[in-house]
Amino acid sequence: MDQIKQFLTFSFILFSMSCLAQQGNPEEVVQQQLDTYNNHNIDGFMSLFGEDVQLYNQADGKLLADGKKEVRRLYANLFDKSPNLHSELKNRMTLGNTVIDHEKITGRMGNNQPIELIVIYELLDQKINRVTVIR
Repeated sequence: MDQIKQFLTFSFILFSMSCLAQQGNPEEVVQQQLDTYNNHNIDGFMSLFGEDVQLYNQADGKLLADGKKEVRRLYANLFDKSPNLHSELKNRMTLGNTVIDHEKITGRMGNNQPIELIVIYELLDQKINRVTVIR
């Protein structure tokens, strides 16, 4: 009987670890978002966002996109018009469900000048729920 309990306990632990690994932690989700961004993979990119995601410009507090459909439209247009678009991660900090990246963007809309940004990603239920961009 003890062997059965040990086996069931061990199986439960492995199952739990597998589920956690599939969900990913906030930093892993944001890294997947960066990778799909750099590959211009709009479907993979959007799979990492929650339905109610909001995208803000920090400087004026302006809501740039409200909801997954608007975010998709914005980034699909960006990917289409920026064939050389690439984001280089300069630094990353994580606190709980918030990931803060310092990124260097090149090839945006044909602009040869790099743009440096701070991007704050807030996650809810393993999906990016709010993005705030600081330029």
